[in-house]
Amino acid sequence: MFTRQGQGVATAEMAPAGPAARGAGGSPRVSVVIPAKNEAANLPGVLAELPPGLHEVILVDGGSVDRTVETALLVRPDIVVVHQTRRGKGNALACGFAACTGDLAVMLDADGSADPAEIPSFVDALRNGADVAKGSRFLPSGGSEDLSWMRRLGNGGLVFLMNRLFGTSYSDLCYGYNAFWTRCLDHFALPPTDGAEPRFGDGFEIETLLAARAASGCLWVAEVPSFERARRFGSSNLNTWRDGWRVLRTMLREHHARTHVGVQVASSPRPALSAELSGTADRS
Repeated sequence: MFTRQGQGVATAEMAPAGPAARGAGGSPRVSVVIPAKNEAANLPGVLAELPPGLHEVILVDGGSVDRTVETALLVRPDIVVVHQTRRGKGNALACGFAACTGDLAVMLDADGSADPAEIPSFVDALRNGADVAKGSRFLPSGGSEDLSWMRRLGNGGLVFLMNRLFGTSYSDLCYGYNAFWTRCLDHFALPPTDGAEPRFGDGFEIETLLAARAASGCLWVAEVPSFERARRFGSSNLNTWRDGWRVLRTMLREHHARTHVGVQVASSPRPALSAELSGTADRS
């Protein structure tokens, strides 16, 4: 159901129509962006589970030393390989987005935690009118095999603060399974990919940055139920305390830019929207 923040329910007439599809058969062209560093053991399973009919799959390598690129090319010879320009997940994603030629971009982790079979649900959310489809582990039929009590508590506190600062109604924040129309990249205003010096937005704060700028840019956001699986092989680069502070600083910085400095990432005649999709969206 699409809901307007503080103003009840948005009717079908209020909901924006999606951009004209440019893919074969009237379907939007879907680009899947997979940032990876030393994920050679996980990639075969992830790539094998991708749904058919994708426009392109983009692997962004973060300087792997375990044959990540070679493995990806062996499993999927048509994969597009991009090498990130700096360190961090945010920079990897920005490099991948810059290489997209599709109408939609889907962010997919390389460790097997995100289920590629859920991609059609994200695409459906966008085709039903959303600008951004945001995965949530806390909607009905969502969940997680890998969410410790500490991460769950931290995510809950950060979600509460995000909703208070930005007037949103997100149920999840620190989750990297998201999709959006590539035209939204102008709204996100991600850091440029050139240059070797670290930039704000280069790290794990990227999901929070996207969520904050979607709100500031008045983009329509649909939450999609998602189930997070446990990483298959290896260990995560996520550090709960360090990256939690990065998320908090990102929210405060974006809120300051939005309210005190008077800077918005983008302007839009449409109001900020948060939506929940469970199967087919109810827009009545």
